[in-house]
Amino acid sequence: MAPTLFDSDAKPGDLIEIYRATYNHWAVFIGGNEVVHLIPPTHRGSDSGGFGELLTFLDSSRAQVRRQKIWEVVGSDRFNVNNLLDDEYQPREAYAIVRDACRMVGRELPYNVATNNCEHFVTELRYGKPESRQVQAAAVIGGVATAGIAVAVLGAALFSALSKDDRQRKNHK
Repeated sequence: MAPTLFDSDAKPGDLIEIYRATYNHWAVFIGGNEVVHLIPPTHRGSDSGGFGELLTFLDSSRAQVRRQKIWEVVGSDRFNVNNLLDDEYQPREAYAIVRDACRMVGRELPYNVATNNCEHFVTELRYGKPESRQVQAAAVIGGVATAGIAVAVLGAALFSALSKDDRQRKNHK
């Protein structure tokens, strides 16, 4: 049987987080087991799998706003209602979120995985502010990794300098 959102108590205007293998996809619930979402040109179930789908997202500069049944979007992936910024921002009225989402259906929009992705799309609909926690988390992880590499390089340079200095002292004795 196709999944429904009734088990999750989704209400029109709620954000739906869909857990893919390599990323999370986002949609806005509009009622009647339907969602509106922003998606680059790709199709689920291709031979390339989750990683290939992720590459398509990374390589896309345009995306389309689609209205689909939830199970067409979710497939066999896990999903849940996640109004992630309700503690930070006042959500817009549900009727306005649904109205604006439906007005966007069929439009082709600019897409950038870091600055204008599906999460930015739904958070702008719900809160009037485009944000992506996935991008923020990736930036923090990338920053930590970069800092770690910088510390390792600095440590190697200091070790090399100290070793060279030590060898020079031994040679002058």
